[in-house]
Amino acid sequence: MKSAKICVFAATLVSAACGHIDSSDHPIRHGLVPLEDVRPAALPEVRYATRRNFTGTQLYPSARLWLHRDTARALSRVQRDLAKHGLGLKVFDAYRPFAVQQRMWDLIRDERYVSNPAKNRGRHTRGTAVDVTLVDSRGKQLDMPTDFDDFTDKAHSDYAGATARQTTNRALLARVMSRHGFVPYPFEWWHFDLRGWKKYPVLGISPRELAAGKKTTVPVP
Repeated sequence: MKSAKICVFAATLVSAACGHIDSSDHPIRHGLVPLEDVRPAALPEVRYATRRNFTGTQLYPSARLWLHRDTARALSRVQRDLAKHGLGLKVFDAYRPFAVQQRMWDLIRDERYVSNPAKNRGRHTRGTAVDVTLVDSRGKQLDMPTDFDDFTDKAHSDYAGATARQTTNRALLARVMSRHGFVPYPFEWWHFDLRGWKKYPVLGISPRELAAGKKTTVPVP
């Protein structure tokens, strides 16, 4: 019995170190890192740190984005791939605290465009989802079928009414992201989930706590 308890305790420590357990009782290392860890650097445009977003209110205290370290590694691979062609990523959003996810859901209540926290606790809340587009070497966005956070059929990945250039750019983004471990989301051409995202814990830690250097948090049950 004693050896069994030791094994369980050891397994818990290993899982916590990986940041992949979900416990409502014990703090874990959240594994979130700033977007600046992605190399080559991605270009941020954090509209949720302004009032220029679908809510009309500022949701984040600053224009600094966070994401799980596994997501950052995968994005770095994407960036290196795109750099060969003189391109890169602009990032609109990454980790989103659970409380912000709930606020968004309360406004939209359309599961195609905002995850229902009552069902899957969110996608961005794990630090494994990113909202991105393509930019050229000067930081200019490539033409896409819609702007970010366009909640219409035009934002769907199979929308057939886009121009030839928009369709090509959308397909390029999806192809490169998929090559490096991301799964496209069918209702938003800009949204990609790290493969295996459901195994990561749902988090509520705030951007201010992250900026202050807090390394652990209690997952959202």
